[in-house]
Amino acid sequence: MRRYRTCSAEETASFGEALGGVLRGGDQVLLSGDLGMGKSVLARGIARAWGVSGPMPSPTFTLLALYETARGTLCHYDLYRLEDPEEFFQAGLDEYWFGGTLCLTEWPMPELDFPEPVLRIGMARGESFDSREIELETAGLAPQREEGIRRALEKWEAER
Repeated sequence: MRRYRTCSAEETASFGEALGGVLRGGDQVLLSGDLGMGKSVLARGIARAWGVSGPMPSPTFTLLALYETARGTLCHYDLYRLEDPEEFFQAGLDEYWFGGTLCLTEWPMPELDFPEPVLRIGMARGESFDSREIELETAGLAPQREEGIRRALEKWEAER
């Protein structure tokens, strides 16, 4: 598990953009943390790296927003309102798990068995109101992909 710190919403978005630059279609990014911890901000940064521009509201009430980009399809889930994993499957939301779609999931349900490769990102408040502690854990990534993510985020840290 790797840990990172951001000091503002802008830095959190920038972190997401650096990470998004090395993500691929088929990756599952699971964003966890309390309300107001910046999950949507980080998701917007990832989406910006994928070419999404303009407003990108959290899909809390629609559960899912799709974005077609030059890099492929980006799927943004918000599962906050779901109470049972069966609701996810009954709504057919798992259809985007396959076929090369980059999936960003806020409030992932622990009972869902997300297909690999998976990047689990936990977010918590840091020492100040605007700072965030970000923990990144991966599963199912090839070693060269792990290394690429590590290098991209080291570069981000050095440049901020």
